[in-house]
Amino acid sequence: MQILDSFRNIFKIQELRKRLFITLALLVVFRFGSHIALPGVNASAIKQFADEAARGLGGLWGLIQIFSGGALGNLALFSLGIMPYITSSIIMQLMTKVSPSLEAIAKEGPSGQRKIAQYTRYLAMPIALVQGIFAVNTLVSYQRSTGLPIMHALHLTAMIEMVIGLMAGALFIMWLGEQITEHGVGNGASLLIMAGIVARMPAVAVELTEKARANEVSWDSILIITLLFTAMVGGIVFVTQAQRRIPVQHAKHFRGRRVWMGSRNYMPLRVNTAGVMPVIFASSLLVLPQVLAQIKALEWMGDFFGRGLFFYTVFYTTMIFFFSYFWTYLFFQPAEMANNLKEYGSFIPGIRPGDNTANYLNNILSRITLCGAAFLTIIALMPDLVTAAFGGELQRQLLSFLGGTGILIVVGVGLDMIQKIESYLLMHHYEGFVGPGGIRGRR
Repeated sequence: MQILDSFRNIFKIQELRKRLFITLALLVVFRFGSHIALPGVNASAIKQFADEAARGLGGLWGLIQIFSGGALGNLALFSLGIMPYITSSIIMQLMTKVSPSLEAIAKEGPSGQRKIAQYTRYLAMPIALVQGIFAVNTLVSYQRSTGLPIMHALHLTAMIEMVIGLMAGALFIMWLGEQITEHGVGNGASLLIMAGIVARMPAVAVELTEKARANEVSWDSILIITLLFTAMVGGIVFVTQAQRRIPVQHAKHFRGRRVWMGSRNYMPLRVNTAGVMPVIFASSLLVLPQVLAQIKALEWMGDFFGRGLFFYTVFYTTMIFFFSYFWTYLFFQPAEMANNLKEYGSFIPGIRPGDNTANYLNNILSRITLCGAAFLTIIALMPDLVTAAFGGELQRQLLSFLGGTGILIVVGVGLDMIQKIESYLLMHHYEGFVGPGGIRGRR
């Protein structure tokens, strides 16, 4: 009953109701665009292309399908998905830490963040162009090698039109994501990825059921997949909400004639501070070598970065750990937090203010981030482990339905959205989904 009351309270807040409707409308536009075929594409060959490409490209297909929301299989206008924007975001985040001028701009406050966001948009344009050229070149090579009539014509004008269409679709998706972030609820880019994954889950479940009825897949395998899926969702929720609470003692304050006695509360440090972003970034980087492997001169990259291979696993794991620490320390800097505590007259009991506090926070943050990164790696590699146990016939279904990357994105983005909705409810004196303290719990 409490959850139903919380849902009813959502629509009592005008601003929240408006933001939810805007978010839903933009997501519908995104899904609609995922079914609009590119100019020059043969609609009758799309289904056959999707089936054959899924078998031929393997892990690459699963990764790109996640970020395109299934649009790649439809040869749709939105086939590039949000990948160009994510790639440009990664580059800008790294450049901000490397370049002193960009770092100075980022520290200018809201105006500096707007400049960085503008630079990110500019960078996304050439990235979308390059990815569009690679995508069209792959389609042309695929058509010439297999004879499947994917495109009506293979002349230069038709290929340029397809590249322009892919680039325009990617930039439009970037605009949709920014509109959701500004006028909707939650992070726009993450919500777009989540919408594509959720939209494909029912179809994958139906396909698995039909294969079980045709005795192509055993019902025991489907039961185990369902149990693993449930356990992974529960584990992700548990680790995402896990915190290390640091006690903080506040000094006595004098304001006029009033005396504010010192109090003690807690500074929560989340075990998985970076959330799902390390997996998104690592997965997007994995697409690059596998796309380049489609070129004859670079076919050797496919032998190193094929899904399930040693170099693939090592590179994927390394990138998840790197981005976990990078993203965590990008938004939580122990030295800055220690200075803030010192300025407000607060301290951690038993730890001297200043550098000692910064070192103490840094040690704790590095250890809990290690645990969070290890958990993300286990979830991300779970499809490979299950596929090895059950055989290759379930690989595509696992990547789409049980895929660790997909589950992390869906659960992580869903929890983030629930927290933002709860903040609106609590601000207007309504109870959240799990009582007055919300899903973060009572202190």
